[in-house]
Amino acid sequence: MGAVAPALQGLVDQGALSGMVTLVWRGGEVVQSLAIGKRDIAGDLPMARDTLFRIASMTKPVTSIAALMLIEEGKLTLDDTITRWMPEFKDMRVLKDPAGSLDDTVPAARDITVEDLFTHRSGLAYGFTSMGPIAHAHEAKLGSPLVNSLSPDAWLKALGELPLSYQPGERFHYSHATDVLGFLVARIEGRPLGEVLKARIFDPLGMSDTSFWLAPGKRDRLAKLYEANIDGSPLKDVSFPQTDAPSAFEAGGGGLISTADDYLKFARMMLGRGEVDGVRLVKPETLDLMTANRLSETQREHTFLGMPFWLSQGFGLGVSTILDAQKHEWMGAGAAGAFGWPGAFGTWWQADPANDMILIYLIQDSMPLGPEAVTAMQGQRPTGRIGGPMFQKMVYAALA
Repeated sequence: MGAVAPALQGLVDQGALSGMVTLVWRGGEVVQSLAIGKRDIAGDLPMARDTLFRIASMTKPVTSIAALMLIEEGKLTLDDTITRWMPEFKDMRVLKDPAGSLDDTVPAARDITVEDLFTHRSGLAYGFTSMGPIAHAHEAKLGSPLVNSLSPDAWLKALGELPLSYQPGERFHYSHATDVLGFLVARIEGRPLGEVLKARIFDPLGMSDTSFWLAPGKRDRLAKLYEANIDGSPLKDVSFPQTDAPSAFEAGGGGLISTADDYLKFARMMLGRGEVDGVRLVKPETLDLMTANRLSETQREHTFLGMPFWLSQGFGLGVSTILDAQKHEWMGAGAAGAFGWPGAFGTWWQADPANDMILIYLIQDSMPLGPEAVTAMQGQRPTGRIGGPMFQKMVYAALA
């Protein structure tokens, strides 16, 4: 794997990325750890193994594990309708055309279930994955998908007032579903999601650097978020502002900050079918249920962010799983059964049971998250995004 570092350094030298931290864990030990480039270009601060990253949608599997723990305890089931705890989603309307008028709707054929939230088949949306009026309505009523001044109750009320893009259960449409799942967990537990995750996951696994809010003493370790321009001009610092106190809005779909080693602990628990270092969070059969594909063949025919994402993969209860390793070569590397879920800022991880291996790749490369941003994603992508697939392919080639 000696060729990995020079290849990734090349992306930094080109100005495509500020830097990255990567880990390769196999057979019980970290076999490679890289920290390349800068976490803060203007401050001339280098990337380090303990650099903190906004992991965006890598948050989703964490929230999903918390919800699965409640399922094991009998506090909810996959078949439960969420209106039992969230009356905000009673009597939902569904757009006749996902890109059409917000007034042209039909009644939802059924209520949203807990499983619908896990699998993004709720009919809910993100502004950035939608087109037309519903995309702009998300921005106007809800604000940013990651940083929000609304309380959870106010946000849920606003979301429930928007029509669904699709009928519940109809198709995978990437959305705020995991945010809703996180707030559902919080309502059942009677305390904020961050407290639930800390008590149930972070403290038991020793994930002391993972949270929704960063205390002042740790902020120097946070990697800046940069925007790369297609014209090759210097990276632009677009980092989120820091707050003096934790926000009431804790996005279970994308709000966590973490490190490579902290997330490795979570990934090892996942690879260990719910257990790591003598600490068990969920039963093996629960983890197996989580990683098994739940999308139908018809649902997998749809594109995701303009790509044939499901050509080689399925989606379970909060993670994607490789179903065909050969077909997966177009976008990365991994054996059948390998699973994970990436983040919008280029963060990525994968646990591969067949090879007893975990890969973690962390960068801070901003992407559009405004209304209709899915159209921008279908065009030319910044050069830095090739680093993830390159990292994967080079690691797997070294195993051959």
